Amino acid sequence: MTFASPPQAPERLHALDAVRAFALLAGIAFHATLSFLPGPQVWVVMDSQRSEALSVGFYVLHIFRMTTFFLIAGFFARMSLEKRGLWGFVGDRLKRIALPLAVMWPILITAIVAMFIWGASTSGALPSNAPPPPLPTAATFPLTHLWFLYVLLMLYAGALLLRGVARTIDWGGWLSRATDRLAGALIGNPLGLILLAAPLGAWLFYAPKWLPWFGIPTPDTGLVPNAAALIGFGTAFGLGWLLNRRIDLLQALQRRWLLNLVLATGLIVACVFQAGPEPRLTPMPRDGAKLIYAGCYVLAIWTSTFALIGLAQRFLSGYSAARRYLADASYWLYLIHLPVVMAGQILVARLDWPWPLKFAAILGVSVPLMLVSYQLLVRHSFIGRILNGPRPRRARAAPDVALPAPVDAA
Repeated sequence: MTFASPPQAPERLHALDAVRAFALLAGIAFHATLSFLPGPQVWVVMDSQRSEALSVGFYVLHIFRMTTFFLIAGFFARMSLEKRGLWGFVGDRLKRIALPLAVMWPILITAIVAMFIWGASTSGALPSNAPPPPLPTAATFPLTHLWFLYVLLMLYAGALLLRGVARTIDWGGWLSRATDRLAGALIGNPLGLILLAAPLGAWLFYAPKWLPWFGIPTPDTGLVPNAAALIGFGTAFGLGWLLNRRIDLLQALQRRWLLNLVLATGLIVACVFQAGPEPRLTPMPRDGAKLIYAGCYVLAIWTSTFALIGLAQRFLSGYSAARRYLADASYWLYLIHLPVVMAGQILVARLDWPWPLKFAAILGVSVPLMLVSYQLLVRHSFIGRILNGPRPRRARAAPDVALPAPVDAA
């Protein structure tokens, strides 16, 4: 099977790298909102000041953040495979994805459990004679926020398997041509949005236990990801892989950024109107209202993802030293952020401050601290070489040089 693609334009990689970094950094703000959500307790500690504004922010970020991330992941994964070859790609993924997962998980789960105990004790929700939690099983294993690394490894394996099968049956290049036409139909044709949204929309509509307010269920518990996550994020990863074959289609997304943004805004408003500004922990009955909501939600996922990529192509295609630094740092920051943010949430939870000040304090302290840790402990150390690849201490990046994404995907 012919897998060559047009030359990668450096400015396009700068834009996509900015999108990938935004998806990761937005995750920090996303988790920082959890203690402020109105309604039932959904987090380790709930703040004394709740906010519908932050609740809507949580809801909106959850619509597109991880779908966008996995689309960019698929794009950079194929680019890395073409550059390194099969075994070079496998070795690189093991070093930059599997190794951080294996090393960081026990450290982070210890810190997160400590934060849960601290938070429960400050709120009086921790009984003095509470028994130790049971040992995790395959169904209850706590992947925490590192689930994205675990799912990435599964998607890499699936992509390589499909690629191997495709190579054996692509006589005369018929499958290559069909694949490229499919990419054009999905990305270059506005009706492709419906085809992309249909599989996930159908699953969400027929799933009896789906909680509509929380969108795609996060596969952070258990070693077998839920079907909605596999369908939604697998589709995004696969589309990113196809987009790397047809990089010319980025121009179509750039041309339609405003249209996609308008559509995404309207669909998100419709979703918020139907779901409400506060978390709901009950499923919807399978009726016309659920069908409409599921349709609006999955279309909002893809229009907002396409709008974000088109916006980046339009306005962030040039080189920026600040964006380059944040893109490099974003992987490390996302890996370590959850217990740091949780500590900030616990510290301000009972203070008699307005919620905007508390939220700003959580991010205003935690993010600079994590950036300092990146600069001092990671950027020029062996950790940085594992996460981001080798980096000269005084490297200078010219605007016409395409720099590698920190994990070519993650």
